[in-house]
Amino acid sequence: MRYVYLVSIVGVIGLIALLGPRGSVTTRPPIEVFPDMDRMPKYHPQAKSAFFADGRTDRLPVEGTIARGTYYEDEYFATGKNGEAFGKGFPIDVDNDAMARGEDRYNIYCSVCHGAAGDGDSMTKKYGMLTVANLVDQRLVDYTDGQLYDVVKNGKGLMLGYADRLSVEDRWNVVLYVRALQRAANGTKDDLTPAKREELGL
Repeated sequence: MRYVYLVSIVGVIGLIALLGPRGSVTTRPPIEVFPDMDRMPKYHPQAKSAFFADGRTDRLPVEGTIARGTYYEDEYFATGKNGEAFGKGFPIDVDNDAMARGEDRYNIYCSVCHGAAGDGDSMTKKYGMLTVANLVDQRLVDYTDGQLYDVVKNGKGLMLGYADRLSVEDRWNVVLYVRALQRAANGTKDDLTPAKREELGL
């Protein structure tokens, strides 16, 4: 029986030695039988490198390369331009889904400054930001679709661009919804079909 006790005590001591007492705090890393490549050598931003001749870890993109997901054969779709001139029209399917998506993105990213109706009457204006553009103003109604896309992508004045937050298609969806806001704010009875005018008694 003594040997059973002895083996048990040695086993408990060995287990504590391997695992440590529960709740103890230590700065030592845990014992890893299979580290699974959890800690691999890597370069940190702006650190020195003995591998590259200039001693820097930060590298410029290889000349002539394009980042994945940033190249589109359709120049107008990607930039809003045909050559050097801003284009007209939508390079996406204009349908209810695109309009709904544009409304959703507009409400998230644009309405806080431009207002839900696009007229600039927004929360930021109430807090003193008075230079917000009125999107339904005739000046912006006269913008081509490509110009509006360029503003969404690259920004203008105090407005930052949304190239890093909105996909190319979502930028066009936003432009589509802005056009709907402009039409709603500036529409006249002449925009209605004769049958609709007669129905409304206009």
